[in-house]
Parts: sequence; C-alpha cells; structure tokens
Amino acid sequence: MSAGDQRNGGGKPEVRSMVLETERLVESRRLLEAHARLMDLEQWQDDILWQLHGTAGTARSPLSAEDQELVTKYFSGVGKLVDALGKELWAVVSSALALARQNPTPFVSAVRIVEREEALDEALLEERGEGRGPGRPLPPGRPRCWRERFFQVLEEAVSARFRSVSYLHTRGPGLAGHLSALQHAIMTDLATVRHLLEHCVPPHYRLTEAYLKASHRCLHAHLAQVSSWDLESGEIFAVLNWVLHIYNGQDMMGHPELVKQVEREELSPLISPEGLEQLQGKYVQSVRKSVSEWMHKALQVELQDWQRDQEPDTDHEGFYQTSLPTIITQMLEENVRVALMIGESLRDQTIQMGLYEMENLLNRFREALVESGKERRRDPGNHKHKFYLHYLLASISNCIILKKSIESLQQQQSRRSAGRFSRTPPNPLAALDRAVRRACRLVMDQLLLDLQPFLPGLLTRPWLIQGDPTPKLCSVLEQHLELYSCVRPPCRQRLQEEAQWLMVVEYVRALMQKRLVCRSGEDRRQLAQQMVQDDQQFRELFQGLEGEGSEPEINPLALLPVLAEFVRLKDPGMLILEVSGLAAKYPDISEEHVLVLLDIRGDVSRDIRFAVLDLLEQSAPALPCGYRPIFTDILVPPPTMAFCLPTAKCA
Repeated sequence: MSAGDQRNGGGKPEVRSMVLETERLVESRRLLEAHARLMDLEQWQDDILWQLHGTAGTARSPLSAEDQELVTKYFSGVGKLVDALGKELWAVVSSALALARQNPTPFVSAVRIVEREEALDEALLEERGEGRGPGRPLPPGRPRCWRERFFQVLEEAVSARFRSVSYLHTRGPGLAGHLSALQHAIMTDLATVRHLLEHCVPPHYRLTEAYLKASHRCLHAHLAQVSSWDLESGEIFAVLNWVLHIYNGQDMMGHPELVKQVEREELSPLISPEGLEQLQGKYVQSVRKSVSEWMHKALQVELQDWQRDQEPDTDHEGFYQTSLPTIITQMLEENVRVALMIGESLRDQTIQMGLYEMENLLNRFREALVESGKERRRDPGNHKHKFYLHYLLASISNCIILKKSIESLQQQQSRRSAGRFSRTPPNPLAALDRAVRRACRLVMDQLLLDLQPFLPGLLTRPWLIQGDPTPKLCSVLEQHLELYSCVRPPCRQRLQEEAQWLMVVEYVRALMQKRLVCRSGEDRRQLAQQMVQDDQQFRELFQGLEGEGSEPEINPLALLPVLAEFVRLKDPGMLILEVSGLAAKYPDISEEHVLVLLDIRGDVSRDIRFAVLDLLEQSAPALPCGYRPIFTDILVPPPTMAFCLPTAKCA
C-alpha cells in the first residue's frame, strides 16, 4: 500500500487499531511480531512525512506547523510503542542469565530486534549521507543505537548485584562470606555467558569479554566503597587476599578459559597500588593495636605470676620459664605468617611493627623489674616475695627466648625493606640487653643481701681462729649457684661469673676495713694461710662451673692468693717488687689500697712505704682494653685521726 493511499485513507487499516494490536503483542512479549508491526508503522509515518515535504513543489521544503501537528497526532501512539518495546526488551536483556538457563528464546528475540534496529540505523544514516533525497531528515528518534544500549543494560545488570550490599551486612566474617559469594556468582555467570548466551548473539558481540570487563569495572567501584569503610584487620585481610590472590588466581581471572577471552593488561587493577598501600597500612595499624593490647595483658599476667606462692615452671631442659615468651612469640609469628599470605611487603611491615612493639614491651618489662626491686628493698620480709629470686631468674630465661624470637623475625625480614618503613628503625635487642642487665643486677643485689649477715665476721680475729663465717658464705653461694643452673645459657655463665666477682669484691672490701692487723710474723702467716683456705673453698665451689662458658681474661679468685702472698712475705724489702707485680696485674689498684695492705702487715717501715708510693706514682699504668676493674668498686675507709691538743709539736 503506497503512502498516497494511506493519506487518502483508501482500504488502509487505521493507525489506532495497529497501535493497539502492537501493544498487545508487546504485553504478551511476542517481541519479534511487535517489532515487525512497529517497523510498519514507522515506515508508514516516515513515508508520509517525506511526501508532505514535497507538496509545495519540486523542491523539498520544511513541513508547515499544521502538517507537523497533523502527522504527530495521527501517529501519536508510535513513540509510546517504541518506549514500551524498549522497556520489555531491556527487561529481557537484564534477566538474560536467568533466561539462558530456562528459556533463551526471549533473549534471542531481543538480540534479533537489536540487530534489526542497528541495521535500520546504519541504512538511514547511509541514505542520508548519500543524499537519497536532498535534505531528507532522519525519522524521529533515529538513530536509536540499541546495540550500544544493549551493552549498557548488560553492565547495569552486573552492577545490580552490588547495589544491595550494605555496610552492616558485610561486617566481620560477613565480608569474607560476601566476597566468596561474589566469586561464586561471577564465575557462575561467566560460565552461563560462555556456554549459553555466547551462542545467542553474533560473534562480533564478544559477549564473554564484554561481561567480564563489565564485572571488573563494577568490582572496582564496589571494592573502592568497601575499602573506604572502617575495617578491622581480619576484614582488610579478606579484601587483600581476595584482590591479590583469589581474583587473579586460576579459580577466577586466571582460569584457562577466561585467559583466552581478554588480555590481563586490558583490565586495570581492582585496587590501585596506592589503594593497596593504604589498605596494608590500615591492616598493620589494626594488627599493631591488637598486638599492643595482647602484650600489655601478657605482661600483667607475668607480673601477677611473680607473686605466686610457688616456684616458676620449668621446661623439658629444667630451665625456669613463664608463659610470657610463649605468648609473645606465638602471637608475632602467627601475625607474620598471616601477613605473608598476602605478600612479602605486608610481611615485612608486620615484622617491623612487631619489633617496635617488642621493644616497647621490653622497656616496660625493665621498668617492672626496677619497681619489683624497689618493692623488695622496701619490704624484704613480705611473704609474696618468697620466690622473688626464682622469678628474676625466670625473667632472664624469658629474655633469652625472646632474643631468639627477635633474631628469627629479623632474619625473615627482607634486607631491602629493613628500616624502609620508618626513619628510626626499632632496636629491640638493645632494649632486651638493658632488661637482662637490670635483672642480673637485681639477682646480684639479692645475693649480696643474703651474704650481708655474714660479711661483718669476715677477716676478724674470730674468723682467724675458727674460720667462720666462710662456710656460711659458701652455703649461701651454693644455694644461689644451684638456682642459676635453672637459667638458660649464656646468662647462666654470666650470673656465675658475676657471683665470683661479687664474692671477691666483698672479701677484699672486708680486708680493706682493717678489721685484722698483724702484730707478728705468726699473725701474718695465719692470716695468709686462712685466706688461702678461703680461696680453696671458693674454688671448690666454683670449679664445677668451669668449662660451661668462656673463662674471663682475669679470674677474680686469682686475686686472693696474690693478696695472701703479699701478707705472708717474710722480707719487707721484697714488698717493692711485690707491689710492682700487683700493680701490673691489677692496674686499677690505688695508693690507698696498697697502704691498707701495708698497714695490715704491721711491719712496714716508713722508708719502704715511701719507696712503694714512689713506685706507684711513676708506673700508674693505663687500664688495658677489655680489663674489668676490681679495686675501683672498693672504697678505702678514711684513716681515723687521733684526738690531740693543738700543740706546737702536733702542728
């Protein structure tokens, strides 16, 4: 039927009836038939408009307002039909995945309609370009670009599954579950697209690639939203693990079938490098807060353990221990292990954080030791201090275990990253050394406290006759040394050596008090003999410890026989040579110390004294490198001046 016949109304169906019939076809989703009727209506409308352009003569002229209004009114239902058909069409495309598994026919019809529309757009644009009729305008609503709209609707359908996700529904373990559900849904949808929908569209659609890229863009936006939430460490781990490993792994984008569909370089990162760095930083800060809290709790438990009315527990080797190092070590190692599941960078940041927190813990631990020592001195008889020494020794063993943990963490850290995350790198080993030194000092303070009741009787007349209190001193030392054996090496040897130094220093300090001054050669012989006997008892006590560690350059016990020989020497004239040897071996000995030794002998003339002092003034050797002073810690009491009147002779 020609356009002229339509205009004259001869035998043509009315437009209204055609529109109503097409509407019914659309409502019943007989989309191909509806589209065919719609194309007829549009063709009819287009022909009439084109004919009206030429009614004014041979030259095509614009439609008059009256003609335009007439045609618009006549075909008033066509535009609504286009909208209604498009609405149904895009509804089919949106539900393509569900339809593909049940009845793909509506989707196939939708694709055919899209392709018809695309062909019409191209034909009309081509006609206009070739000038089929000079100035022939495009029909209303053209070009429709429904193929482009097809892919837009497809991406909107992909995006719809993320819109319902809320902050509350994905908190805590829910976030990992949500990401797992996303993985399952995306891979299921992609399988449907590859195996079913791909066969319903022309090859040039590359539908799987389009769907994959749309999913990637939607995921990018969704994860940017998730990353902006106030996430905890477990949630951040779930996001990082999903983005870096699961999404790029063989179960998702690395799947052999998907790798063929799109080049990895065509997809931008799900989260930018800067975003990943920020997420990792948030993760480390969240873990650090948790680690700090756990360390604080562990230290509080440790301090409570110190008050227990029983000895510390021992390990399978018999060394004292408490739960502190086990808790700390396991906590840090577990966090490092989890961080390594994400990558080396996060592992190194976690190690760096752990070393900082370890340093803070050890500083607080040392402060707790200091406070414990003060409390002990204020109230030494308090029952809760019954096992004070035992827990001090356990603390030292704990530090040795923590040192191994620190060294293990430092070895795991990449060299290139050590110190990269902070201008001031952590130094937990220095903090640990300070804590160990303080603990050892407190152990020696306790030893001195236990020796103190017996020290005043040393090097006195009763001591010279009966030998007391040396056996009692040895008994105290033996008890302490037995406890030191419950400390892990090398601190066990360190405590044993310190005990030797302390005993010798206190012995020489007692000698410097001049509690015993010889009146005769027999006194000097007895004094020297008793000193040698004491030395022998000390050596027998410590000899079982030899070979357990490296011996010091100067054994403090070697000083006692030297001093005994100084006292025993029969010829005072040989004292100058004896002092020379003594000063050479112990360069920190002072004139005051030597003068006291001369006083104790009780037989040294003034001339020899002056000669000895001259010798000391002339030699005065510097302390050699590595030499540990022994006389420096021993103060000589000032000489007591006899009271006299200020006579001319006294002056």
